[in-house]
Amino acid sequence: MTRNRYIGRCAAVALAAAVGLTGLPDPPGARAAAPSARPAAGSGHVYVANLHSDTVSVVDTRSGTVVDTVPVGDGPDSVALSPDGTRLYVTDSGADTVSVVDTRTRTVVETVAVGHEPSRVTVSPDNRNVYVANVGGGTVSVISTRSLAVTDTVAVGDAPLGLAVTPDARTLYVASAGSDSVSVIRTDTGTVTAAIPVGGGPTALALTPDGHHLYVSNLTSDDVSVVDTRARRETDRIRVGDQPAGIGVLPDGRRVYVADLGSDEVSVISTRSRTVTETVAVGDGPNGLAVGADGCSVHVSNFDSDSLSVIDTGTSRTVTVPVGDGPTGVTTQTPPR
Repeated sequence: MTRNRYIGRCAAVALAAAVGLTGLPDPPGARAAAPSARPAAGSGHVYVANLHSDTVSVVDTRSGTVVDTVPVGDGPDSVALSPDGTRLYVTDSGADTVSVVDTRTRTVVETVAVGHEPSRVTVSPDNRNVYVANVGGGTVSVISTRSLAVTDTVAVGDAPLGLAVTPDARTLYVASAGSDSVSVIRTDTGTVTAAIPVGGGPTALALTPDGHHLYVSNLTSDDVSVVDTRARRETDRIRVGDQPAGIGVLPDGRRVYVADLGSDEVSVISTRSRTVTETVAVGDGPNGLAVGADGCSVHVSNFDSDSLSVIDTGTSRTVTVPVGDGPTGVTTQTPPR
């Protein structure tokens, strides 16, 4: 599988059909990944979905090595941890299922059937529900964490990808790549209350810690939309690198990191000036991105170089950890201190 089929086994195909693309171009002057090295001292684990390997790599952040590899379903594309860190949810894009992994035993304890081509997953802050974006079905599946069964299916825009839940767990945002919009869902009723127009091919979402602003990476317009969640409208658009994909906000809300798939770099945005203040070179085909819980590191999966880049947010120094084949989704876990 090549870059032309990034965003999951079938997600990129759905996106291309929706926005009139024939595929995603190779980046100009692609660079090799940075030499492998140990990350700075830290603690916890990073989980990386390997689309081609049908596995999840477990990376120890202190040693900077893969300490375990967990077999999951066909075409794992996205991963999300429960707030207590005991369960990992993995979208199996080729099997229309979600694998539920016990992080203590690192084994799949349940497999949940969801919609067509599940591509993204997130867990509500109150740990009551898991939300799954089904890119091929135009729906979001709602899984109860207690019963591990689908309790609702919500129709949204075309090719849903990115997901974000507000801190109070009352609102779910869904990036619909084929509709160039973000759907707003009331989680208590499962109803869509608004569709907010944004840039082209919205792919990933990140909320500020206070929930007042939503940052949207727009894959086909090479920019990031800033949405005022109270006014429910786009208030700004920030030009970034080529084909922005994964996105994350630091816990202090001051900076946003964006994985630029086509530029092999990460753009760093100041939330105060709403400008790109820095770019950081990473591996080939950066797509998934997760911010460490302490805000000291950002983790980027590099689809084309089978690696994980770890960025020190204080120094912007980057080291590289080899992982599985075709890494996509990534999430972090930091034990309490």
